[in-house]
Amino acid sequence: MSFIRIELNYFMRSHFEQLIHWIETPEFLLQWGAPTFTFPLDKEQLEKYLKDANNDTSSTKIYSVIEKGSGKVIGHIALGNIDRKNKSARVGKVLVGDKTLRGKGIGPQMMSEILKIAFNELFLHRVSLGVFDFNTSAIACYEKSGFIKEGFLRNARKNGEEYWSLWEMCILDNEWVEKN
Repeated sequence: MSFIRIELNYFMRSHFEQLIHWIETPEFLLQWGAPTFTFPLDKEQLEKYLKDANNDTSSTKIYSVIEKGSGKVIGHIALGNIDRKNKSARVGKVLVGDKTLRGKGIGPQMMSEILKIAFNELFLHRVSLGVFDFNTSAIACYEKSGFIKEGFLRNARKNGEEYWSLWEMCILDNEWVEKN
């Protein structure tokens, strides 16, 4: 397996169509963007998402995942709920959009890059995330990145007539330092 190297660049309007293309079903949107977005994802929702993001005082930093070398956009990730007083934030909107690249080690790289921003640039203390319990590959990725399960939220989201349960996970700055 060839190793793909990535970098994070701010999400831009020119990336809207690519992201919309990746979100093919209501269930996938629920996993990726709940509760911020509704299906079908569209430019209007993405304009609102991007509106107050990516400046020095923003509570949200939104990134496209770029394959180094080719410059191709292959994914998406965000750091939201940035609370500078309590030094915390929440990782969300994690997506390796190019299906042919899933399972090739890009997820852990994405997590490493977003945590560098959180801990080395924003000097946060705590970074959390939520992941549906059936998403075992994502859970494994987050645990590999140093996240620890903190709690289980039963029936946290409604999808049609069924409910999905969610793991809350977290990593602290000292845990990040020890791991790296």
